[in-house]
Amino acid sequence: MDRFMSQDSQHGKWTISSSDDDDEDLPPSAKPSVMSLLIGSEARQSAAMNQMNPVKYETSPSLAGKRKKEASDGSGWALSDSEDDKAPLSPQKKKPKVENERPPSPHGRLYYIEEPDDFFESSIPCLNDTYRFYLNKVTGLDRKYNSGALHIRELLFTSMSSIFQQFNYCFDIAWMVKQYPPEFRDRPVLIVHGDKREAKARLLQQAQPFPHVRFCQAKLDIAFGTHHTKMMLLWYEEGFRVIILTSNLIRADWYQKTQGMWMSPLFPRLPKGSSTTAGESPTFFKRDLLEYLMAYRASELEEWIQRIKEHDLSETRVYLIGSTPGRYVGSDMERWGHLRLRKLLHEHTQPIPGGERWPVIGQFSSIGSMGVDKTKWLSGEFQRTLTTLGKSSHCSDPPLHLLYPSVEDVRTSLEGYPAGGSLPYSIQTAQKQLWLHSYFHRWKADTTGRSHAMPHIKTYMRVSPDFTKLAWFLVTSSNLSKAAWGALEKNNTQVMVRSYELGVLYVPSAFDMKTFPVHKNPFPVSSSSSGFPVPFDLPPTCYTPKDQPWIWNIPYSQAPDTHGNIWVPS
Repeated sequence: MDRFMSQDSQHGKWTISSSDDDDEDLPPSAKPSVMSLLIGSEARQSAAMNQMNPVKYETSPSLAGKRKKEASDGSGWALSDSEDDKAPLSPQKKKPKVENERPPSPHGRLYYIEEPDDFFESSIPCLNDTYRFYLNKVTGLDRKYNSGALHIRELLFTSMSSIFQQFNYCFDIAWMVKQYPPEFRDRPVLIVHGDKREAKARLLQQAQPFPHVRFCQAKLDIAFGTHHTKMMLLWYEEGFRVIILTSNLIRADWYQKTQGMWMSPLFPRLPKGSSTTAGESPTFFKRDLLEYLMAYRASELEEWIQRIKEHDLSETRVYLIGSTPGRYVGSDMERWGHLRLRKLLHEHTQPIPGGERWPVIGQFSSIGSMGVDKTKWLSGEFQRTLTTLGKSSHCSDPPLHLLYPSVEDVRTSLEGYPAGGSLPYSIQTAQKQLWLHSYFHRWKADTTGRSHAMPHIKTYMRVSPDFTKLAWFLVTSSNLSKAAWGALEKNNTQVMVRSYELGVLYVPSAFDMKTFPVHKNPFPVSSSSSGFPVPFDLPPTCYTPKDQPWIWNIPYSQAPDTHGNIWVPS
């Protein structure tokens, strides 16, 4: 789940958001408390707190983010966490609100730099209309690598939308409102969230200065589930648009991280009197979007469900893959999560000669508990889904490459060690599944200029042995976890899903292709390229024996990061 941590740094206290659902299978008592982690529902509560006026928490004095000379050397990553070392959280008094103050960042409130004048496009930028898949703009990159990438401000400025629905996990409402064009900052916004109790109260408190902001609370009836979906519905006089993305609605997620999004065409209104089945796409996107929204069972969404029925979504060429909390049996097992992905790959892809040599790639920013060995879920269940190609019988397993940043990737990133606050893989989980790390590959993204912009994006794909073609591609909010993708129960007769998630699947048949060519140089973006802009370098770079996966709740003090800091969570 997206979590908040508070730490001391050379800039004072800071609070950062991170993602996503690591350790969701564990009881609260088994979760880490080092680095002042706010666990269980408290994590979600803090994630939604008002960042303009944050409540700070602290345990024992911490040196995370301190200069190297101020702390002793750290040890390797394989540390154990002792229950005896844990201290209770003690809230400090709220500080007076400072007008026009920026939300805190991992490096402190003064960390964010103003983007240059040419950072934002003055008109609609050149976009790849073939796939409608875009990366976010990243502050600090060569302008070439932001040409055709999108910032939230451009999504909202170029839209000139008059009504908005924002589905997300973590919100900074004051910052979000400032991203809208000035003339639209008082237009109605409906926020769909999963916060409860104190977290919900804090979210409502954030919105007090903004009476045009209303809320819809997603039902989360299964423990450790989150409302992790990230989607915008933007409504105009002439129609509406859907954007499915990987970014939270907070400043840090749109600054120096790698994020992705699918932006729909503008969906026009259907002629009056059209049938209820009109406006459907070949991918049944309209039906599936309506089914996903109806799964909330929320009266606040009924008006918008009806509105969508009145629009033409026939231009859509992607398939919707959602997760909604519940236990499903029979044909309902294929409605959500990885069994939904398996069904679509079975029905809409074709077997490939030599397909057993086509690797599967999974790339994510958080890792849940996989079990004591690969057969418990990864290979026995999830990998079987990812290796489905058409109606061919299951063949020998192809290579599986998992991309997750190493310690060195985080250390040398634009943000430095605090980028690891958005990569919440805990020592408690990692120590139980050392077998998983043999699958790991580095985050390298020179082709998109984003090697030093740590990924919050999540992508999955099937690629040819020479890494020049794709059999399919998925961008989603789902990390590598059973909570997000679902897990089989009761001798495979039932699937249990904990969280709300959403993504879109690209298959070549929907684009009249046999495979997608991989775009070797996706930046600057061209409007008509047939190459697919994979966000990272292919082939992936395997971990060396010296590489370790980033673990967020242990020290790193042997070498300073790009800001001269070390990481000592104590």
